Amino acid sequence: MITKSLFTDVVLIALLIALQIFVLNRIVILGKYTPVVYPIFVMFYPFFRNRFQFLAISFLLGLGIDAFLGTWGINAFATATIAYFRTMIFRSSTETSTDFFSFNSLMWSQFIGYIFTSIWIHQFFVQYLEFFKFNFKILEILLNISITAIISFIFILLYALMFRIKQKV
Repeated sequence: MITKSLFTDVVLIALLIALQIFVLNRIVILGKYTPVVYPIFVMFYPFFRNRFQFLAISFLLGLGIDAFLGTWGINAFATATIAYFRTMIFRSSTETSTDFFSFNSLMWSQFIGYIFTSIWIHQFFVQYLEFFKFNFKILEILLNISITAIISFIFILLYALMFRIKQKV
């Protein structure tokens, strides 16, 4: 039996995949950088919901992106990784030790730190696995990660402002 929240999550995933594939992948900045916003699902998913369901849905989100891009599981791995380590990323970015997490209790600097850290880690795994070669062009990979993370960060921040994800001032 599918619950209302699971149905909503599946619809949101379908919309994020469509947005990423059919709109954002057509936007090319500086000749080769594309904004990535589908990790929004992982970043803003409620902390109190079923963790195993969340990990599975996050993996399917990445797998959906991979299916359209033909990237053989790179996005699924990166998305599942940030989903698995999301609590740790949140705690280290916001310097909180509580087990109750809320975006409403964050200051803007903490919120921005959480978003940027999450997208940077996601892009690290995507770019590193995509461009991995035995001659390790590490500086080129780090430059790609950083520029893509900054561009994606701007789009994700705009999303947070549009849908009023609230933080303390």
